[in-house]
Amino acid sequence: MTEEIKEGEILSFDTMQIMEMIPHRYPFLLVDRITECIPGKYAKGYKNLTMNEEFFQGHFPGNPVMPGVLQLEALAQCSAPVLMCLPEYKGKLTLYAGVDNVRFKNIVRPGDRFDMVIELIKAKGPICKSHGTGYVNGKVCIEADMTVALK
Repeated sequence: MTEEIKEGEILSFDTMQIMEMIPHRYPFLLVDRITECIPGKYAKGYKNLTMNEEFFQGHFPGNPVMPGVLQLEALAQCSAPVLMCLPEYKGKLTLYAGVDNVRFKNIVRPGDRFDMVIELIKAKGPICKSHGTGYVNGKVCIEADMTVALK
């Protein structure tokens, strides 16, 4: 990621490149791929879920469901390249500063591909606001307005 990014260029990132941007590692890395990203604008990515995910073992036995807080965390991780590809934010750590207007609309289960779309709403200094939506098979599972602080 040392290459210069042209304005409006559409980028994509595999798991190894995502791990260069954020410190998360298994079992807490919740994004497999960023399929599309325009820095400072938006990102699209996904997490493939299998029964091997540790959280499915206890949430819930016999009825595995991805916890809502982990869906929120996946959205936050998917938002990283929107900022991390901009020179002023490169190498910074993003931390949740707030979450508003969260709505859980459908269940996420093993075998699902959890697709995410993040739109940057506002970035002012170290505080950034974005809107994230998570889908399975085109159906909205979660929506949230997120605020992150960069350290």
